[in-house]
Amino acid sequence: MDPLDDAILRSRTVAFAAYGSSEIADMRYLTRFSTTDPVVYVRKAGEQGVIVVSQMECERAARESTAAAMSRAQAGLLDILKEEKDRWKAHARMVAGLAGGPVLVPPHIPYALGRELAALVRVEVDRGALEGMRAVKSGWEVEQIRAVQSATGKAMEHALALITRTRARKGVLYLGAVPLTSERVRSAMHRVLLDHGCTAAETIVACAEETAVPHVTGSGPLHEDQPIVIDVFPRDQRSGYYSDMTRTVCRGEPSPEVSEMFDAVLEAQVLAASRIRPGVSGADVHQEVVDLFTSKGYESGSRGFIHNLGHGVGLEVHESPSLGPGGGLLSAGNVVTNEPGLYYPGTGGVRLENIGLIRDSGFETFSGVPPALVL
Repeated sequence: MDPLDDAILRSRTVAFAAYGSSEIADMRYLTRFSTTDPVVYVRKAGEQGVIVVSQMECERAARESTAAAMSRAQAGLLDILKEEKDRWKAHARMVAGLAGGPVLVPPHIPYALGRELAALVRVEVDRGALEGMRAVKSGWEVEQIRAVQSATGKAMEHALALITRTRARKGVLYLGAVPLTSERVRSAMHRVLLDHGCTAAETIVACAEETAVPHVTGSGPLHEDQPIVIDVFPRDQRSGYYSDMTRTVCRGEPSPEVSEMFDAVLEAQVLAASRIRPGVSGADVHQEVVDLFTSKGYESGSRGFIHNLGHGVGLEVHESPSLGPGGGLLSAGNVVTNEPGLYYPGTGGVRLENIGLIRDSGFETFSGVPPALVL
C-alpha cells in the first residue's frame, strides 16, 4: 500500500489535503506542478489526487501535473464565495466538500485554513508519511538530481580553474590586474549554473579565518596559502530538485594544521562512504566519523566536527534522512550527502561534501570532482 494511503487509513481520515505553491516541497512532490500561486491538493485513499487551480492555469495543470486538474469553479469555490467572503472559511468549505469527511493534513498547512477546516471536519496532522515517501527517491527523481549534480560539477570546476590561474601579490590572489574575490568566484559559478538551467543562492566561497565558521558565505579577496571552502547547492529550474557539493582548496602552501585536517576529513569521508548502506542508521555512521576524528585528536561538538555527517537531498536541499545524532535507518533509494568537516578558529576549516544514492549494494557517489587541497 502507498504510505500516504496507509497514513490516511491509520488516522481514520478519508483524504489528504494540502495548500500552497510549488515552493512548498510537499506540494511540488505531490503534483510535479510548478506555480508561484497557492493551489489546493486533495487525495482520497486509493484514488488519484486532485489539484485545484485558477481557470487560467487549468489547461497547463492538466498537461503538467501528475494530479487531476480542476478549476476553482469546478471545485465549487466560486459559488461558495458568493455566500462566504472570508477566504479561509471558503477554502475550508471547498476542501471539506472535496474530501467528504475527516482529513489528514501536512504540518505546514496555513493555521487559518487548518482552524476553519477543523470547524467542519475532524483534522489530523501527518507525522511523517509524506516525509518518508519523499526520502526514498524514484528512478526519475534520481535522474533529476544527477542532472543537477552534473551542472554543479561544472560550476565547481570553473571556480577551481579561476583560482588555479591566479598569481599571488603580497599574499593576495590576483587574476590578471585585479584581486580574485569571493564575490567574483561566486558570480562566475552562478553563470555556469544558469547556462545549465540551474540557479543557486548563498553559495559559499570563504577564505582563511572565514572557513572556521561553516556557513559564512565569504567576501573580499582570496588569499595565498589559506584554505578556501567552496560550497554550492543549486536547484534545477525545471524540476525543482537540488544537489550539493563542497570542496576545500588552497592556492599555495597550506599550513601543516590545515593539511592534516584535510587528510583526516578525506579519510572520514571515505570511511563514511563505505558504511552508508540500507539498514544502517544515520546515527551510527555519524558516530563512526566522530570516533575516527577522536582517534586523530579532533573534538566533536563546539569545536572540530560541529555538524551532522550528512542529510537527504531532493526538492529541499536539507531533508530526510539525517546522518547525525538521532538519525534513523537508511534505505535504498535515499539520496544523501557525505560531508565531514573540521573547524578551528585561528586555523580555519576544511569540509568535503559528496552526494550519492544508497543502493542495496552500498553508496554510489555522484560527485565527479576529485578532492585535492593544493591547486
